[in-house]
Amino acid sequence: MTSPVRVAVVGVGYWGPNIVRNLYENPAAEPTWVVDPNPAARKRITLRYPAIREAASIDEVLDQDDVDAVAIVTPVSTHYDLAAKALRAGKHVFVEKPLAASSRDAAELIGIAEARGLVLMPGHTFLYSPPVVKIKQLFDSGELGEILFVTTSRVNLGLHQPDVSVVWDLGPHDFSILRYLLDELPATVSAVSRSCVLPGIPDVAFINLSYPSGTIAHVELSWLAPSKLRRTAIVGSRKMVVYDDTANEPVRVFDTGADLPDPGSFGEYRLTYRTGDIVSPRVDATEPLSIELAEFASAVREGHPIRSSPQVGLDVIKTIEAVERSLADGGRPTELQSGGLENNEPLPGSEARR
Repeated sequence: MTSPVRVAVVGVGYWGPNIVRNLYENPAAEPTWVVDPNPAARKRITLRYPAIREAASIDEVLDQDDVDAVAIVTPVSTHYDLAAKALRAGKHVFVEKPLAASSRDAAELIGIAEARGLVLMPGHTFLYSPPVVKIKQLFDSGELGEILFVTTSRVNLGLHQPDVSVVWDLGPHDFSILRYLLDELPATVSAVSRSCVLPGIPDVAFINLSYPSGTIAHVELSWLAPSKLRRTAIVGSRKMVVYDDTANEPVRVFDTGADLPDPGSFGEYRLTYRTGDIVSPRVDATEPLSIELAEFASAVREGHPIRSSPQVGLDVIKTIEAVERSLADGGRPTELQSGGLENNEPLPGSEARR
């Protein structure tokens, strides 16, 4: 395939217009249709991009010759039905995070795509963020040493929604980043939450994850905070990293740590603390969504592998479901794989929106 990938964008409310814009600016892709039941939302797109056609339903575009792929930017409760319909019609599919409302649905979508030789890509945009990619390079080089623990804070004031828990809304970002950096799934998960504003809709959650490698992580999620914070601290045995998505220098590497020499006598432990240079590596300012959609187009055109793979999307959902099981069990640790897929129904609060 050498011509641009022709894409129908389904859902052009809040995040969909960004998908359209990046597809339009990518020479390897072309947005040909926008699909949304809201005529005003469609019109805002077609006024800016007159060549794009519009439709109220996905059924109107799946048999069109100028549609090679579908980008789904709708509530997650609709992801499975829309993605399955597009895949069965022979279309490649990009789905904004999370991939589906349950791991069972996600696994079924993966099976449909594999059986038909189609690209299925969940939209975990932070995997294409230049700061996150830079940190991944530090991980892989061994410069940080053994990863001891990670703490993340993703909080802000506002964005309460009546049909989504904070875990389903914000959690996929940090869970996908941890999956990418550590290259493993947590063995156990425990969590506590509280519904402070809307009854039955958790708007703050504190989540602990332990990994087979020995690394532990703490994830703080909240819609009820005095200010917006997007901060991750990574502590390695050799060096430490602070990633602040809102800072001018998003990545800072600290040559800092503590060493325990062999004690001279029984009970004698004298820690040696090391405080060295702080380095802010150069990080590109490219928009992550642009990189992500370019990779999707490349996968469709040339069969290239994708970083935000369907397996990553499935693993993120499994992590969220483990959090929900722990919350339902009073915060007790739960194994990630417990429960399997056979009885896995969509969970309360899973109607997350991008």
